[in-house]
Amino acid sequence: MAFGFTPPSSADSVPRPGRLLEPADWIASGVPLLRNPREVVSGLHARHAPTPSTAVVAVFQPDERLVASASFARHAGRTAPADGWELRNALLTQLRRVIPHDLRRRAPVRTAVLLYCRAGASHWTEEDGAWMWALRDACALHGLRCGAYITLTGTGWRILGEGRSGRRPCSAAYPVASLSSGGGAPEAHRRTVAR
Repeated sequence: MAFGFTPPSSADSVPRPGRLLEPADWIASGVPLLRNPREVVSGLHARHAPTPSTAVVAVFQPDERLVASASFARHAGRTAPADGWELRNALLTQLRRVIPHDLRRRAPVRTAVLLYCRAGASHWTEEDGAWMWALRDACALHGLRCGAYITLTGTGWRILGEGRSGRRPCSAAYPVASLSSGGGAPEAHRRTVAR
């Protein structure tokens, strides 16, 4: 029996991105479809006015009535690949601030949806895969159903994994705002609604 550190093999020495889901894995996980995605996206956009690198997490009742939502900025200017663990922890922090968990329920009733405003094309990226993993894991840890993942770019919005999209609203409607304080540390840009 040997104890100690085993050096990584050559295949393991290549840096890997953080936890992420490929589009096929996301589709296979059975994420429920939104009944009225345009209304959901427009409502969240009007309430939070997200700019690039801003995430909006929202919790809905089964009838798609908004219960609570919060928006926050991902660290602007980060060059490191998105890490699903870090994003999951950021989502959990926001969920804990706006709504109590549903872990005592036998099955989740409320659904969490994530809208992420970003620059670039609307097709899937590794950053989207990290957000998908983060949303799925945060929902499991907070007792929620994992709902849609929506990107908002300059060309409009897209629900990844469903193929539904629209041109309005889009991220170009608002200028890129600086979301950092004088010390250079990112400051959460958050608006909250709760009933």
